[in-house]
Amino acid sequence: MQKIVVLDYGMGNLHSVASALKKVAPTDEVILATTPEEAHGADRLIVPGVGAIRDCMEGFIRPGFVPLLNQCIEAGLPILGICVGMQIMMKRSEENNGVDCLGLFPQPVKFFGPDLHENGARLKVPHMGWNQVQQKIDHPLWRDIENGSRFYFVHSYYVPAENNNAVAGECDYGVKFAAAVTRNNIFATQFHPEKSADAGMQLLKNFVGWNGAA
Repeated sequence: MQKIVVLDYGMGNLHSVASALKKVAPTDEVILATTPEEAHGADRLIVPGVGAIRDCMEGFIRPGFVPLLNQCIEAGLPILGICVGMQIMMKRSEENNGVDCLGLFPQPVKFFGPDLHENGARLKVPHMGWNQVQQKIDHPLWRDIENGSRFYFVHSYYVPAENNNAVAGECDYGVKFAAAVTRNNIFATQFHPEKSADAGMQLLKNFVGWNGAA
């Protein structure tokens, strides 16, 4: 039995994530950790996040999760970021007049903008609902997921796909953006796998069985 830790730093309802994990890994222990001590002994780590980036960063820093995350990265533990949990891994976000993030990836986080168009039609912001994801690399977390599968998104800010060699999956919403990024033992998604039906559950199942190697 392995210990799957979901970091709980007060940003969003994490029970849907925990519930989905328990479905794909019924014999494993799923923990919602509010302190690094509760995360001790983790075999894999999930960094979720919903809300404003400044609140997320402050909430993540306050309990001491930054050193914990760095230790888990160095130890090679498989790590999954979800939604704003992916965005806080970037260098800096435009949200809240600019917020420095964790810098695990060098890319910025940008605002979709008020004048987003596709085929002459104005697009609503936030980007909310189902959209296709094009897999850009062969990765263990894409196993048994058809390329072009649809995943569920809710976000107003995005990580650009252009000139981004960390992109594992790409999506188009008036602009091409990173639906998923990866580096070594980190895989992070802009979409919510726990809300993405069969494709999302398969990705979580793949994560639970992933050894952290690309």
